[in-house]
Amino acid sequence: MEQAKEVSNQEHQYPKRERSQIMTPKEAAKYLGFHLVTIYRLLKKGEVPATKIGGQWRFKKDVLDTWLTDRMNA
Repeated sequence: MEQAKEVSNQEHQYPKRERSQIMTPKEAAKYLGFHLVTIYRLLKKGEVPATKIGGQWRFKKDVLDTWLTDRMNA
């Protein structure tokens, strides 16, 4: 029972919406309204801000927002 309380307390430290700020390529494509192939093409060209973690690409929502706004204003 004590262990269940500890896990419950840890979940409150990291709200789900914070974790949703980090996206996979599929999630980023859906968020931006791009095809997944387009996301990978942009990654290959180095045109979209992302980080490779453990061999997998990850995107931060706020960074993508800024990147898209900058592209729209250019």
